[in-house]
Amino acid sequence: MKKIAVIGSLNMDLVVNVEKMPKVGQTVIGSNFKEVPGGKGANQAVAMARLGGKVYMIGKVGNDGFGKTLIDSLKKDEINVDYIKKEENTPTGVALITVNKDADNSIVVAPGANYKLSKEDIDDSIKVLEECSIVVLQLETPIDTVKYVLEKSKSLNKYTILNPAPAIKLEDEIIKHVDLLTPNETELEILSGVEIKKEEDILIAAKVLIDKGVKELIVTLGEKGSLYINKDTYKMHKSYKVKAVDTTAAGDSFTGAIAVALVNKKNIEESIDFASKVGALSVTKEGAQSSLPYLKEVIDFKGE
Repeated sequence: MKKIAVIGSLNMDLVVNVEKMPKVGQTVIGSNFKEVPGGKGANQAVAMARLGGKVYMIGKVGNDGFGKTLIDSLKKDEINVDYIKKEENTPTGVALITVNKDADNSIVVAPGANYKLSKEDIDDSIKVLEECSIVVLQLETPIDTVKYVLEKSKSLNKYTILNPAPAIKLEDEIIKHVDLLTPNETELEILSGVEIKKEEDILIAAKVLIDKGVKELIVTLGEKGSLYINKDTYKMHKSYKVKAVDTTAAGDSFTGAIAVALVNKKNIEESIDFASKVGALSVTKEGAQSSLPYLKEVIDFKGE
């Protein structure tokens, strides 16, 4: 079975439910506080593993209780954790997540040990990059490290996927090494510098990035679905209708599913349909990794 390398963040998500999001200066009473393993990198790794992928996780945690919990959680999904390092004197990353009654969320991330992931750590993990077919990254680790991984991966002729979240303006040297970019509308706007108000703006923004070297984009549009774009064509893909409970990690589940489908030689149409089912299932449950579906659930899912 071909392997997937995930280089990215591991966070403990501290989640609380509220009726309405607080306004500036307002205190509200929440309920159902939970500690849930998360981090965009770890979420995507778990999504892949539960869908049948053979996954290696590269990242950093603190030498603390949260770090141990996060590693143990990944082990339960049979993810290789040999290349997750523990950083002394720096805490494990945490995300403070508020979820309202409409399943919308607000997230603040304190990166902690995630921001200690270095080029040297990547060099220590080079065997993983050499052995894997697809390399997946996000933007919750240092940008210099992300750039280094992409350069190394392309020098090894690997297929690279970048989920550009949380979005920041990226230099062209990073963008040109990305085979598949999976932004949402807001992230695409930040990356391209193009204000997005309608579908035509998405195409204009995507062309900016394609001209800089990105081979393909899948722009996720929430309940509207997703838009696939390459230099020659584009196609809208509808979402599956479900009752949303919590949208945390929906984007991570989508990106993880795309990677698994592609490594299993599915074409882009099949891959997007598969990922759409996974994304739909993920919002029907609470939490990050706790919401990620298993392959059997996806196979059994009929959807609308």
